[in-house]
Amino acid sequence: MNTLKGLETWHEFVKNKNHENLGDFLDDEAVLYSPIVFKPIEGSFMVSMYLMAAAEIIANNNFKYVREVCDDENAMLEFVTEIDGISVEGIDMIKFTKEGKLKEIKVMIRPLKAVNVVHQKMGEYLQKMNS
Repeated sequence: MNTLKGLETWHEFVKNKNHENLGDFLDDEAVLYSPIVFKPIEGSFMVSMYLMAAAEIIANNNFKYVREVCDDENAMLEFVTEIDGISVEGIDMIKFTKEGKLKEIKVMIRPLKAVNVVHQKMGEYLQKMNS
C-alpha cells in the first residue's frame, strides 16, 4: 500500500529531520499548499526547501501527531506543537503516488496567532537558507 510506504518515510523525515533522502521521497512534480503563501509551491526542489524549514520550525521538540486518517493514496495527519509559547494546531493533508512518493501536501494551521508566528519564523529561516 503506497500510503503506508509514504507515511513511513514521512514520519522518519519529521522525526529525524533527515534531509538527505528528501529529494528521493518527493515526486518531481510535487506541490505544497502552504498556510502562509498564496501560490502553490511547485517542484521537488522548492517543496523540499519549504519542508526542511517546516521540519525545523513546526516539527520542533513540542511537535506530535495526534490523529491519522488514511486511504490508499491520502493521509490526513493532525498535529499539535508550540512555537515561542504559542499553541499551534494543524493538519498535513498528503497525497502519495503509486510508488509512495509525496505528490502533494496541503498544510492547514490555526489559530491566527499560530499562523502569524509560523509565517514570521519560516520567513526568517528561509532568508537564512538563501543568504
